Amino acid sequence: MGWRPDIDLLVERMPGLDWVEVVAESICPAHLPKSLQLLRERGLTVVPHGVGLGLGGGGRPDPERLAALADRAVALGSPLVSEHVAFVRAGSPALEAGHLLPVPRTREALAVVAENVRIAQDALPVPLALENTSALFAWPEDELTEAQFLAELVERTGVRLLVDVANLHANHVNFCADPVRALDDLPLHAVAYAHVAGGVERDGFWHDTHAHPLTEPVLDVLAALRTRTDPPGVLLERDGDYPMAQELSRELDAIRAVLAAGPPDPGAGPTGCGRAASEADDGVPAQAHRARLDRAQGEVLAALTAGAPVPGRFDPEHLATASRALAAKRHEVASRIAPEVTEGARQDFIDWARTNPLRGGARSDVAGFARHLLARGGLPAARRRALRRRLRELAPRRPSPGTARIPGIRGRKVTS
Repeated sequence: MGWRPDIDLLVERMPGLDWVEVVAESICPAHLPKSLQLLRERGLTVVPHGVGLGLGGGGRPDPERLAALADRAVALGSPLVSEHVAFVRAGSPALEAGHLLPVPRTREALAVVAENVRIAQDALPVPLALENTSALFAWPEDELTEAQFLAELVERTGVRLLVDVANLHANHVNFCADPVRALDDLPLHAVAYAHVAGGVERDGFWHDTHAHPLTEPVLDVLAALRTRTDPPGVLLERDGDYPMAQELSRELDAIRAVLAAGPPDPGAGPTGCGRAASEADDGVPAQAHRARLDRAQGEVLAALTAGAPVPGRFDPEHLATASRALAAKRHEVASRIAPEVTEGARQDFIDWARTNPLRGGARSDVAGFARHLLARGGLPAARRRALRRRLRELAPRRPSPGTARIPGIRGRKVTS
């Protein structure tokens, strides 16, 4: 299971767990939570799962973030770490997405991502596994399928794969991407482990919320993976609206039933997908590739989060849908931090977020929305008092004299 502070006791008491995963940015290696220490003492493996590197961006990976991820792997005695093939910030000045966004699946972008992965591998003390993501939008210039892109990335770098079957299902609903074809085209020999999670469909768009029950279609994709390979590990993610232990146990049992269905079918192995060009070498310096990728990602991110014009090659309606979905994800995070601020104001928050980029993390997002509500006026006196009280609580705290800043911890919340 995914270990989260909200359910630490539940995870500790859950029978039959072999290992857990922890969001890397949520812990300090010098002060590991007692719950994680207890699990390690019991012999459970703990894998740190990063969400903030942005290995799919135009810039090189931040050395401080890489060092922070490496520190967590060492502190937890982990056999590997994981991250995502996604970008989370772009542009100059950089905008933060607050979510994992898809990389253009072009050969030029592939060259940049491969170099970023090599930089990360050199900085980490253990192997790296990369996760496929659920896409909020598609790039018109895509030259490769996601599976082809990942297959070439594995061939170039030797990176491992974290196959998220829930994300494969999301892309099936949202973009008609065939999850079975994707599994056939992935290099399944590189699979380190798999993710399974719940979600919900709203307005014809599948949201991988990690806060809803598992669905049969997601388990069907897991079954398709199981017929092709025996994944070394499978993990149930849950990031909010936590149910009772019995419900999580039932979901774990459903996953175990899929995995116990029998050995892989020898005739159902990967079929291959054709190879991309071995290099994106057109005589253009690598820095030019990076600059073009960062500029393109920055334009899209500005349209998604700051009300900027939609780049002409994109369908405005599709990008508007992605913008609403991204704002809805920010609302989910804000509601977990301060439900009294967002209660009854979901649509107001989404409308506000679509033209107010994330700045400084989820706490400042909540504070910004609270200030927006107060400035707009028309609120009952009790509501105004509650918002002002919450703003005081959310005000940045000055560190005590001698308090050191922990590299890599910047208060940003990015959901996978």
